[in-house]
Amino acid sequence: MVARSALLYLARREGLKDFATRFKPFRKMTARFVAGEDIETTVRAIRDLNALGCTATFDHLNEGVTSAPETEGEVREYKRILAAIDESGIKSNVSIKLTQFGLAFDPGLAYRNARAIVEEAARRGNFVRVDMEDSPVTQVTLDIFRRLRSEFDLNTVGIVLQSYLRRTEADLRDMLAVPARIRLCKGAYNEPPEVAFPDKRDVDENYVRCMKLLLKSGVYHGIATHDENMIRATKEFAAAEGIGRDKFEFQMLYGVRRDLQEGLAREGYNVRVYVPYGKTWYPYFMRRLAERPANVWFVMKNFLKG
Repeated sequence: MVARSALLYLARREGLKDFATRFKPFRKMTARFVAGEDIETTVRAIRDLNALGCTATFDHLNEGVTSAPETEGEVREYKRILAAIDESGIKSNVSIKLTQFGLAFDPGLAYRNARAIVEEAARRGNFVRVDMEDSPVTQVTLDIFRRLRSEFDLNTVGIVLQSYLRRTEADLRDMLAVPARIRLCKGAYNEPPEVAFPDKRDVDENYVRCMKLLLKSGVYHGIATHDENMIRATKEFAAAEGIGRDKFEFQMLYGVRRDLQEGLAREGYNVRVYVPYGKTWYPYFMRRLAERPANVWFVMKNFLKG
């Protein structure tokens, strides 16, 4: 837990990126989790995933947006992504973080920018997933999503919920009543115990409770996990309830448990891989290290090799 907290702290220190990237093993590890720094490279990575039977979620990493002009750049970038998906023919939707569109300093601006992306996706017959960030912005993210969902249909915009938050089961029930397409994940931010379950067992139990509610809803949802116990629980519940493999999808992160991704696809499950790219990849990468201690040992061991 201490190591995880330390890595999450380092994730907020963007200045360390330049130091870390001097080391070849660190750059190699980065390439495992981040498709590249531009759209074209990411299209190629997604095409490879499609060839393995997986669809994708295309995501631009940029956690440092602090001004309205920067948010306009994010809107332009996402419109380019949606155009690239159309032009290349890859099987992918997109994911957005509202802080990239101004949530931290102007929620109204964030809504207008997000709406522009959802409107473009609707025009192109694509889908936008509104990602969830840390707990201080959970409620406003849900409020903006609810507003977007009132303007666009079920298959144009969806939301993410995190099972480590104590409030999530209630939020999930509210979102199902909308209804909404939900991506359920565990969560990767450092949260206080009064907000998030500190014990993994509680996080997992909440995940399974929420997964069952999603699968029984009749709406197409994303079960986002690399945890084989959670995957097994999902498979068993779906089979027991007679829920077809085409009624939901497993979702995973680019470069994480590729064996599971390919194996599930071969078994006939729908698998979607979240594929991030961008120049400001450092905070995202550090959170991935924090989630899996084996990743840290890989980096440290290879640092010694130069």
